[in-house]
Amino acid sequence: MTSEAPLAVQAAITGLSNYRLSSGDILTVRVLGEEDLSKEKVRLTDAGTVSLPAIGEVRAFGLTMGELERAVEDALRGRYLVNPKVSVSIDEYRPFYINGMVEKPGGYPYQPGLTVRKAASLAGGFRERASLSKIYIIRERDVTQRSQRGDLNTLVFPGDIVTVDESFF
Repeated sequence: MTSEAPLAVQAAITGLSNYRLSSGDILTVRVLGEEDLSKEKVRLTDAGTVSLPAIGEVRAFGLTMGELERAVEDALRGRYLVNPKVSVSIDEYRPFYINGMVEKPGGYPYQPGLTVRKAASLAGGFRERASLSKIYIIRERDVTQRSQRGDLNTLVFPGDIVTVDESFF
């Protein structure tokens, strides 16, 4: 079981997304009944902000979609609308990266439920000399940027870097 299992279990129980927004995510922000205040397919800036009509720049970095919805509602409430209803959806997640002994190393679009096995498939599969027991992941959210050991079933998240080492036997 991976270290992310508690988050996945928690999300399944609550039905809410624990996904944290960051630079590069592309969002659609809709204000119910207010097309002029809505914005489609907007990419979070390198600072993790999004610019919205009437309220300007809103910090989204590290927030869940629900938290961003509440922040936008609070910014609109009173000055512009009496009781705003906001929905946020992710159009495109930021990429993950895979290198080492895969056919096509590089960055690939993240997909929810992604594992190392699925990530390698997106990268054309493992090379003949790939070591399936020497898989390492650097988590985007890990401030130390330390490599952690993984396996084929380890979850991969946006911004993560997966390295598949070479087998010497």
